[in-house]
This record gives sequence, structure tokens and C-alpha cells, in this order.
Amino acid sequence: MLRFSLQRVKTLRSLNPQILATRISHLCTSAEPSRSHGGPPRVPNLVGGSFVDSQSSEFIDVVNPATQEVVSQLPLTTNEEFKAAVSAAKQAFPSWRNTPITTRQRIMFKLQELIRRDMDKLAMNITTEQGKTLKDAQGDVFRGLEVVEHACGMATLQMGEFVPNVSNGIDTYSIREPLGVCAGICPFNFPAMIPLWMFPVAVTCGNTFVLKPSEKDPGASMMLAELAMEAGLPNGVLNIVHGTNDVVNAICDDDNIRAISFVGSNTAGMHIYSRASAKGKRVQSNMGAKNHGIVMPDASIEATLNALVAAGFGAAGQRCMALSTVVFVGPSKEWEDKLVELAKALKVNAGTEPAADLGPVISKQAKERICKLIQGGVESGARLLLDGRDIVVPGYEHGNFIGPTILSGVTADMECYKEEIFGPVLLCMQADSLEEAISIVNRNKYGNGASIFTTSGVAARKFQTEIEAGQVGINVPIPVPLPFFSFTGSKASFAGDLNFYGKAGVNFYTQIKTVTQQWKDLPSGTGVSLAMPTSQK
Repeated sequence: MLRFSLQRVKTLRSLNPQILATRISHLCTSAEPSRSHGGPPRVPNLVGGSFVDSQSSEFIDVVNPATQEVVSQLPLTTNEEFKAAVSAAKQAFPSWRNTPITTRQRIMFKLQELIRRDMDKLAMNITTEQGKTLKDAQGDVFRGLEVVEHACGMATLQMGEFVPNVSNGIDTYSIREPLGVCAGICPFNFPAMIPLWMFPVAVTCGNTFVLKPSEKDPGASMMLAELAMEAGLPNGVLNIVHGTNDVVNAICDDDNIRAISFVGSNTAGMHIYSRASAKGKRVQSNMGAKNHGIVMPDASIEATLNALVAAGFGAAGQRCMALSTVVFVGPSKEWEDKLVELAKALKVNAGTEPAADLGPVISKQAKERICKLIQGGVESGARLLLDGRDIVVPGYEHGNFIGPTILSGVTADMECYKEEIFGPVLLCMQADSLEEAISIVNRNKYGNGASIFTTSGVAARKFQTEIEAGQVGINVPIPVPLPFFSFTGSKASFAGDLNFYGKAGVNFYTQIKTVTQQWKDLPSGTGVSLAMPTSQK
């Protein structure tokens, strides 16, 4: 039962959308809970259709990474509040699963309209809390919007199969049914896109949902939830809780939750996969990456350089599909010199500044970790072609800024290569042949994505066939598919059997029921047969 005072129920509209605040870079948060009861606005939970203040005594500051301003405070949702959110989802499920698919689709049609209407507000919130540029934040929202648009065709996506007369007078058909209560655990790097990978597909399939946004930037999730309710999503179909490892473990352990979607680090992702799977839950876990780009000598110079810079430094390198490692086949110095020239021209600034190309990284702890990995690479023998560690942005001197950084002569045994840096750092490696370059990529434990830049169809086909990565780009630096395909990371980048969105996403949020029916007049006097039924007459 929900035990909150009605006086504490509030609509989200009473809070400034710019300050409403998930990739979990580690299972536990680096932020310290705040016990203060004054100061910035507090982010509510969403339970059963109401935005409700948490009764928790512990809060985490949501910090603008460009200014260090505390823009809101996020509660560590109590266990009682978490159970209330799951209970609300469970109670909403019977009615929602029986809601016609056409009605559920119309809600998604309305949701995409509302997201377009509030695109600028969502982008401003993302930039305020996460730090990426406004243009990049709009892209964050738009890539999630495409998944909502795809969910508008759920009636076709969720169709089953039918075979008449499998035996005399017997038909068999299969249908896809919702699972029940599902949950999503989100990262900090895409505050809008990742929640939109999850709950629109899940609820349009007929499930109800409990969402845990990142503790670092929850505002976009809260705004999207409000839009979903404005679009007509019934109370209890979408619920939101907040916190760190305690609420993550609660999601893994709760018997009422049937499936969990996660995007984040390998540390958290494998913990969630193992713990939730042991409880019999479905899990899809997108995790770390080390995405490589192989550059052939015949590659188009200008187009390739532009692609490498954009994919390596965009969003300050905080993308799971960032192209963080370049493998040059043949001499690399000329390529590297031009990369440095282009990277130096990029403007590092607060994401709200119109001319900014990249903003800050998410936290001081993240900056320290990135700088440590850069220094480790230098101490291991890599050449520092461009160093962005000491950059100071006028007017934002306290921001978590790192400028574009390029390391050359990197080898596979260096820590900066083995670890996902998740910052604006591009590593350069060298190979004597395409075969050697493919071998370098395939030996890496991750398998999110890999690209080749070439004008040779023969080289591209060899790469496509032999590379061990789930998403392959040919002259495309970030080969993230649109939602009618699926996000198909592999190897250590993914745990689970069914990937995000597309057909795999629909299959993840549904279960198959196969029905065999017989409608025929049976002759009298046939008696009872205990033999195995077969399709023979």
C-alpha cells in the first residue's frame, strides 16, 4: 500500500524543468548523499500516477558539471517507496495488458508529438545536468524519439504466427503476450535516449514499468514521464524510483519484476545480470566498449578525418559507441598530424554556449579517472600528441573540462587501451596489414562496434565478414542502427539473449504462447487412445 500523505503529492510542473534532474559508471555512486533538508528542489518519485516527495533522509546532489552548481537533490528512495512503485505497476498491469493495442499505439503517437513540442526544454535540462552541448542534447532526445515512433507500429511488430490444419481439423497459432512488471536502470550519458529505448517498447507491448534514472541526471526521465502521462498513459503503467546500489539490488531481487533492461558499465552490468538472472528474470545488459576504426591507405582523407574527430570527441567521448581507438594500416604520421590539427580547432565550453563543440565530463571523479588513464598511457610509452588535461574555460573555471587528447603508439598491453576511458581521448595504433588490424580489434574483449574507412569493396567485405563486433560501420564511424533494427553489441559489451529495440526488443518484453485448437465432429465409438498424438490420421 502507498503510505504517503496526500499533501506531499505534487505535479512535476511545479518544478523548473531546467533544474529537474543513467549510465552507472560503477555499481556504487561516487556522489555522497546530502542530509540537508533545505536548499535546491528535490526530485520526486513517480508512484501510481503521482509525483510524490520521498520520505528518505538521504539525498544526492545533482550537479551541473560545467559550473558545479547544485541544481536539485535526488532521494535515495526507501525500500517502502520502492515496493509501493512496484505494487502500483503490478496493480496497473491487468487492465493495461487488456487495453487494445491500437489504444496503446495512439498513446505513443501522442507521446512523440509531445516530445517534439518540448524538444528544446528537454535538451536544456540535459545540458544543465549532463553537460553535453545543446545540439548534442537535441540529438539525444531525437534518437530516443525514433524508438517511440517505432513503437507506434507495435501491432505489426507483435504479430504471432498461424498454421491451419496442422493435422485433420487442428490449427496451431502463436501469440506474443506481455511479461508483467519490467524495470529499467539507466546511465548518465544519454538521459533521454536510453529511457526511451526502454519504457515505450515495454509499455506498448502491454507491460508496466519501473524506471530508475541515473542519480547524476534524472530530470529528463521525469519530464518524459510527465509527457507520457499527458499523452494518456494510465496511472501506474510507468513509475520512477531513485537511488544507487540499494535500489538496483531491490530491482534485481523483487519477485514481481519479470525483466530488467540495463545500460552502463561492466562492473554494474555483470552484477545486475548475475543477480537478476539467478532470480529467474530476463536481463538485457548493454555494457562497456572499446570501439575501433580501421583506416586503410585508400580511405577518403577529409571525410575520414572528420568522422574520426566527430566520433572520438563528440559528447566529450561519453558515448558507449564513441570511436575511441584508430588503427592505421600503413604509415600513420600524416594522418595523426591532421587529426591533431582538427582536434585543436574544437571549442571546449559549457554546453549552453552556442559555439561549443564539446562540454565537460560528468563529474570531478570522472575527470580524475580519465586524466589518470592518459598519464598511465604516457608512462607506458605512448606519445602524447595533444594534451587536453589542463584546459581552463573562461567563466567556467570550476567545470569538469578535458580538451581533446590524442595518444599515439598505443599498444594492446597499455591500461589506457584495455580500459574504456569514456572521455575525449583518441588512441592511435598502427598495423602493417588489414589482417593484422582485424586481429587487433578481435583480440579486444569488447564487441560493441567497429568501423573501416576505405574505398575498396574487397577490403570492406573482408572486414564485415571477419570482424567480431555486433555493429559494423563501413565508412560510418558510429554504426548505431535505427530502431527497426536492434542495438546489437556483443562479447563483453552485452550480456543477455535479446538486444535493445527492434524485433529483439519486442521479443525481450514479450513471451510466446502457442495455442493448438481442435474444432471438429468426432465420430462416436472411437474410444480412448493412450498413444502419443501425432499429425498422422
